Amino acid sequence: MAEVIVALDFDSREPALELVDVLTDEAGFYKVGLELFTRTGPDVLEELVARDKSVFLDLKLHDIPNTVAGAVRAASSAGVRLLTVHAWGGVEMLAAAAGAADADLEILAVTVLTSLSGYTLGQVLGRPGAEPLDEVERLVGMAQAAGVDGAVCSPHEAAVVRAVAGPGFTIVTPGIRLAGGSAHDQARVATPATAAEAGADYLVVGRAVTQAPDPVAALRRIRAEAGADRRTAETTR
Repeated sequence: MAEVIVALDFDSREPALELVDVLTDEAGFYKVGLELFTRTGPDVLEELVARDKSVFLDLKLHDIPNTVAGAVRAASSAGVRLLTVHAWGGVEMLAAAAGAADADLEILAVTVLTSLSGYTLGQVLGRPGAEPLDEVERLVGMAQAAGVDGAVCSPHEAAVVRAVAGPGFTIVTPGIRLAGGSAHDQARVATPATAAEAGADYLVVGRAVTQAPDPVAALRRIRAEAGADRRTAETTR
């Protein structure tokens, strides 16, 4: 059973919180990404926590270990539940992030972005024919050795990550689309059922809900396909 996280991919505070109000207790977990956080700063985190919502802060931190550790401590003090750092930052950076988190914050290592195909990954690595699955498996092993709590990967790699990392490792999968839905700017996507069956703990859903004519109905359909129970803010915190 996978839990659904709704991505607040908006360019300002008002529409983001309007959606939270529309979904009311249909969704207890929300993702705040780079655009919204850059525009609003920690205010939007405070607003969500005040509404008793769980927060996934997706900043994909990638810097020297000391700087990342400081950002992790700031996220902990803001009441964030999940925080992303780039696995490409290396073992020392990942270990620093894990060591700076308090008991209520899980650190997730971002592996290979869902927007990257094998071709574009090969361009980044300078190795034509690079396989996302191979890189994800390698990065997850490194992240687990560094002591992080989980990883972000596409649904295509979730089963392998689960097999490599075991049951105690948190797997978060973006790139979730309903059958027949547009992939938009993502290259490696899957349906809620496929991602849940592959072993994902959390499914991150953005435009399939936020741009739906009826966001509540869309969220309910995604949750049903994922086999997830209806979650309220009280049960997710």
